[in-house]
This record gives sequence, C-alpha cells and structure tokens, in this order.
Amino acid sequence: MTLDDLRAFVAVCEAHSLSAVARDLGCTQSAVSQRVKRLEREAGIALLERRPRGVAPTQAGRILCRAATGSLAELDLALRRLADLRRGDGGTLRITTGATTVRHFMSAAVVAFRARHPHVDLEFQTENSGRRCFEAVADGTAELAWITIGPPVRGIEQHPVLELPWVLAVRSDDPLAGRDHIEPAELAGGLSGIRHIRLPENSVSRMRLDGHLGRGRPETGEGPAAAPASSTSVADWDTAILLAELGVGHAVVPDLPGWRGAGHPSLRLIPIPGLPPLAAGWAVRQWAALSPVAVEFAETVNGSLGVGGAGTAAGPGAASGTAAGADARARARRLSGVEADVPACAPSCAGASEGHDRGPVRARV
Repeated sequence: MTLDDLRAFVAVCEAHSLSAVARDLGCTQSAVSQRVKRLEREAGIALLERRPRGVAPTQAGRILCRAATGSLAELDLALRRLADLRRGDGGTLRITTGATTVRHFMSAAVVAFRARHPHVDLEFQTENSGRRCFEAVADGTAELAWITIGPPVRGIEQHPVLELPWVLAVRSDDPLAGRDHIEPAELAGGLSGIRHIRLPENSVSRMRLDGHLGRGRPETGEGPAAAPASSTSVADWDTAILLAELGVGHAVVPDLPGWRGAGHPSLRLIPIPGLPPLAAGWAVRQWAALSPVAVEFAETVNGSLGVGGAGTAAGPGAASGTAAGADARARARRLSGVEADVPACAPSCAGASEGHDRGPVRARV
C-alpha cells in the first residue's frame, strides 16, 4: 500500500470512474485499476463494485475512503508546510533567552530577517533561568537559545559567538569615574567607598566573576575571600546598570551594546582588562539538525554583531549607523564551537538570572 495507491483510490471513489481518474493522472485506466487491486489484496476484501455507469465503493471501500481522505488531506498539508520550512517561507521559529538579549544582541538581526522572511513566525520565549533555557532546547520547545556560555550540559551543544569584556559601571560624578581602568585585585580587595551591586547568585556571570576575583575558591588553599560590601542585588544586567547610573552602587558587568553614548549621559563604564571576558552564544541540540530558517536566523544575528556567517548571514554593516553596532563589531570575534557531552550546572540565559522558575514570557513578531 502506497500513498499514490490511496490517492488514486480516493479519486476513483469521488469520480466513480476509473477512466476519468486515469485522464486526470495522465496514465492508463489499467494502471489505476492495478492500484486499486493492490489495496484490495492487502485489505483482503473488495473495495469497489462495478455499476452500469462506472464504479462505486463497497462498504469496506467507504470505510477506507473516509479514513484515507482525512489522513491524506492532513499529510498533504504537512508536506506543504515542510516545503515552506525548507524554502524559509513559513513555519514558526522559537528562540529562548534572557530578558535583555533581543535589545542588546538581536535588534538589527530581527529587522533584517523579518524583511527577508515576512511569513516566518518568530516567537521569543523569555526565561528566567539557564536551566529553563536548556530544558526548552532539549524538549524541542525552542530551536535556539542565546546564552552565557557556561559548563557543559549533556545533550546540548554550546557555540560561543562573542567575547564580552568586563567593565565597572559607575555614575559619571562618582569618585571612580575618572579612572581609565580598574584592576581585579582592587575589586577583590575592596576599593574605598565601593558599593557592589550583586549579580544573580547562581548566574554564570556571577560564578565567573567570583572565580576571577578569588571568592568561593577553596581549592586555592586560602579559603573563600570575603565578598565586598553590598546591600543591593539584581536579577539582570540592565537593572545593575540602571542602579549604577542612579548612583545606588557600582556594578561589575559585561560590556554590552547599547550602554554607551547619548542615551546614558550619567553613566561611566571603566574597563577591567585583567578579567577574562565572558562568552555568549548559541545553545542547540544539534547544529546539523537545525531547520534552514533557524540556521539563517543565527547567522543573521552573528553577522549583525560583526562575526560574519556563511551565505545568508547579514554582513558587518547590518548594525551600522549606531554606536552600539560599532561597539559590538569592535569587540566581537568568532570563537570555536563547543559540543557539551557531560552533565554540569546549566548556565543562565544571557542577561537573565538563574534560580527563578517563573513561567516563560512569549513575544511574537
């Protein structure tokens, strides 16, 4: 039994004529008859009966025809949708990430991708923990996740795209605002008057920062160092920046596109060149198994950030005309892909906290 056999049989039941179906299919009446006979042999019962004028389905034929009609219609619709996905003309692409990602990393890419693929349904799922981002990728709820690259996670590939240098965010009238850089040892030892704004407790950025500053590292033999004075904690990088700009405290954060320029006249970002940069990029189940539109979207994001991409990726000028795009391109470089295959703590989505399991927020564009 083949799909072509079923299609021919349904057509005969509707037309009540073997010859009419043969004409429509561009074949002989004998060929159509052979398809029906194959079905009858497999079913073990007659499906058609001859009438003075043409043919009609038997009781068994009517049962099969009703079942096949609905199934074939659904199958044909599915095949059309698959063809749309293959051509990039339709379907839904789901991306999960932290709350600040689209604004900082994807705004230019979303515009460019939407112009090329107006019929693809883009769905952004905002998660509040790295674990939830990885769960969404693992169970197929999302094809792509933009994350802070962290320890390996079984069954997930992590592909670094950007390196984000660390900065100390302070208000422009802060005593530290005149510094051209800050040393990690100064942060670890506690500068006079500094009031740290704590990053999310279980986020990758917090864990990496604590590791670089020697806090919570008993393997050094010196025991964990005392954390700098702090009375403020936040759930994401943008909130840390806002509080620093308001003069509430000082924030050690990755230097993201959009934080410099006229939009933040009261903000000063002081480089911390002694801290290794933080990597951000994509998490997927298998890059080779991504849909064509998912690959193109990821490459478009990469291209808008200045790291290029194959074929369809937007060029380095995709974010041109903005200081944020220029800053991103100046800092960006391609990193080697990493395939994770051992269990470990999940990193947070880029820009999101970890340890809060509120439900996802979805936005379609």
